[in-house]
Amino acid sequence: MFGARLQAAMDEHGPLCVGIDPHDHLLEAWGLPRTADGLREFSLRTVTELAGNVAAVKPQSAFYEQYGSAGVAVLEETLAACREHDLISVLDIKRGDIGSTMGAYARAYLDPASALAADSITVSPYLGFGALDPAFDLANAHDRGVFVLALTSNPEGAEVQHATCGESIDGFGDSVAGTIVGQVAARNSAESAQGLGRFGLVVGATIGSGARELGFDPSACKGPILAPGVGAQGAGISELIDVFGTDAIAANQILATTSRAVLSAGADGVRAAARSLNETLTQVG
Repeated sequence: MFGARLQAAMDEHGPLCVGIDPHDHLLEAWGLPRTADGLREFSLRTVTELAGNVAAVKPQSAFYEQYGSAGVAVLEETLAACREHDLISVLDIKRGDIGSTMGAYARAYLDPASALAADSITVSPYLGFGALDPAFDLANAHDRGVFVLALTSNPEGAEVQHATCGESIDGFGDSVAGTIVGQVAARNSAESAQGLGRFGLVVGATIGSGARELGFDPSACKGPILAPGVGAQGAGISELIDVFGTDAIAANQILATTSRAVLSAGADGVRAAARSLNETLTQVG
């Protein structure tokens, strides 16, 4: 199952996930043109350098889509390179739609017949949690992972995620974020998986006491948690412990995500930067 495979990768390579976010300034710093060719060199070199050194990588789809069809072709190559190097991919697409449209998104990113298929994807539940069923169903069918946005660190997110919805799920409170966590937990329980389930959350590593104040524990989702914000955004092991606790970290439930803190080291420094940051994230207690 995806959750167990991810846990095993974290056990072997550490909890770090590196976001492949090809910002213009990073391409320039690597001496690459701001073109699809530069994007390709940047992405494939990153995968090659990080394979065997981190648990996962997280390509950000938007940075590829901005180059049109040539950029999407590079994303296909990047995902293929991850498969070739046995490196778990978390495709950051944050899709969320209804009916047949969500079904099409799910087939695009979770069906192994698609050139854009990844090991896991991020999704947005804010058209209703049930609208994500096509992604959950296809993830079940093809042993893929789905990370649902729950409690993000951007200030604007609070107006939706912290809002109360009038109905409380036992143990998760009545906030929108809490109900999302509770529903992910219910899906994982229904799978009766040993260890982590295939359905996880996106919870910011810099939210501090945010989840506690809303009355829930993100780790109770029984699945992996993608935690962006490590490194350049200010989070380290202390912040991860504050948000998630030592038990969840020690159990390899928290996939700590960074981008600039590793990629800014340049093509020749990516591997060393990832190893160094990974070491700091294993110093629990």
